Amino acid sequence: MNDDTARLAVVWHVLRQRWRLLIVIAVLGGLVGVGASLVFSPGYKTSASVLLQGARDPDQLLTEAQVAKSSVVLDHAAAALKWGVSGADLTPQVSAAVAEGNIIAITATADTPERAQQLADRVAQEYVTYSTQLLATTADASAQVSQEQQQTLRQQIIETNQKISDLHNSAGQGQTIDSVGVRTELEQLRTALSQATSKLDELDTATGQAKMVVMGPSERPTSPAAPTMTDFVAGGAAVFFLLGLFGHLFAARSDKRLRDEASIVSALGSGVLGGLDVPLVASPVARTGLTGRVRTFFLGDRPWHVATLAPPADEAGLEIRYRRVLSKLRDHLPPGPGRVLVVVAADDPEAARVAARLGEFSKEDRLELTVWETDPARPTVPDEPVPGVLAVVTAGTRTGWELVGIAEACADAGHEILGVVVAHLTQPVEEEEQHDEEPALVGAG
Repeated sequence: MNDDTARLAVVWHVLRQRWRLLIVIAVLGGLVGVGASLVFSPGYKTSASVLLQGARDPDQLLTEAQVAKSSVVLDHAAAALKWGVSGADLTPQVSAAVAEGNIIAITATADTPERAQQLADRVAQEYVTYSTQLLATTADASAQVSQEQQQTLRQQIIETNQKISDLHNSAGQGQTIDSVGVRTELEQLRTALSQATSKLDELDTATGQAKMVVMGPSERPTSPAAPTMTDFVAGGAAVFFLLGLFGHLFAARSDKRLRDEASIVSALGSGVLGGLDVPLVASPVARTGLTGRVRTFFLGDRPWHVATLAPPADEAGLEIRYRRVLSKLRDHLPPGPGRVLVVVAADDPEAARVAARLGEFSKEDRLELTVWETDPARPTVPDEPVPGVLAVVTAGTRTGWELVGIAEACADAGHEILGVVVAHLTQPVEEEEQHDEEPALVGAG
């Protein structure tokens, strides 16, 4: 099975076994989205447009946009609105940009449609007022210079017209003037006259540039601007759901617990005596305790990182397999009654059940099986005079290093591991419904 198929199998099992937990995670993400919307949602948004008359350079338009959202304009707007806020408080709520056709678009955001409309209109009015005052003040300071320039240009035009008239009169009285020189001087006078006229036109245009007008009131918004609270809630729920799903996928991929008999036997350094099926049974605490019930409700009562459990084995066939394991174990022991230490992990109840049932069948073969539960994190085995140790491990519950630790603990106690019994989980006995076979999660460990 390739990696893509293994990942799809993990996703399928997570959705089947942990769907309640994923729903809780998604709800938590939605609540986080609600909190984020209270901080980052822009609220209601609208725009007011201001038209600047006359020819404008792109740099001049950018300058006007900066003036429209300047602190002076916002301070005046805050004072006029009387909302109890300052111009600095309005700075995040107001923006200005250059639109097509010499238009400055002033955009305002607020928590209600009415406030958004009032803010946009007020800022536009204060901008026009401030910009007009600024231009008027500048015009007053340079009015005298502009009048002198215009008077000089007008005088130049009059003198040029007089020289042209004189040349025509001289040519008409018959004086000896070279015709080529007359034409050259006339062309020069016409050029000077054209330049003076152009300068006068520029002065008139500069005077008309001070005109600007607000293009009507802004529209009152009918719905919040994106991203809305709904967007944040949906986004938060989706992100948290995916994080939960990929978190399970990452956990399955990083799980190092051994699931096949060959790897388990290799880690313990012995041979396999057989594999025995054991139905999965939830612990009494998980069935009765409040914490256990909640845990079972959200996390399920069976492993999510393995394929669907196989159906329970036939009792008659299972009994044959138990006796076959004991027969193989007897081959490693001397004739006559014998005592064998059965080592299981303390947190492996299925292995303990297999060991207990082996003990029941062993009485017929004059074998005494003593079950010893050890901590897999710090395994210890008693120093008892026994011919060897039988290890019982449930597939998918122990890592390789944990099994190596159990093997070393047996060696430190002077015991040889005679064989290994691998327990395989099956469906609980009460579940008689047969499920379709699903792909195993090869490579999930």
